[in-house]
Amino acid sequence: MPLNDLVAPQAVISALKVNNKKQALQEIAARAAELTGRPEREILDVLIQRERLGSTAIGHGIAIPHGKLAKLDGLFGLFARLDRPIDFEALDGEPVDLVFLLLAPESAGADHLKALARIARLLREPDTTRLLRESSDPEALYAVLAMPTPSA
Repeated sequence: MPLNDLVAPQAVISALKVNNKKQALQEIAARAAELTGRPEREILDVLIQRERLGSTAIGHGIAIPHGKLAKLDGLFGLFARLDRPIDFEALDGEPVDLVFLLLAPESAGADHLKALARIARLLREPDTTRLLRESSDPEALYAVLAMPTPSA
């Protein structure tokens, strides 16, 4: 199931250089703010509040930080491949190197949950995560996110 309706080519970061979870969230919030026109602080606050409920790392080196924002036009995704893995407090204890941010309007309801499920399904595909880890440029990463998966 391709994610090209959630993430645009300019919302792909191929080698994000961060040292920890907080820095990763700050950098991702900054890029999301540029692309959505929403204030960076508002995005970061939503992500930090969500992380306080429990880590959004889903295991196997993958995290899906997410939240809802007022005045957001629609679902927004941003993908980042980290330069090197970082601790994201995952339940399996593995460091995270693939991060997919999902922002949704406050009114999104079930669409937000459906999008989260789609992202999680795609990123649980071993072939997809292998390709994402092997790809080093934004265009190649976007192509992986936009291609249909074998199980779709």
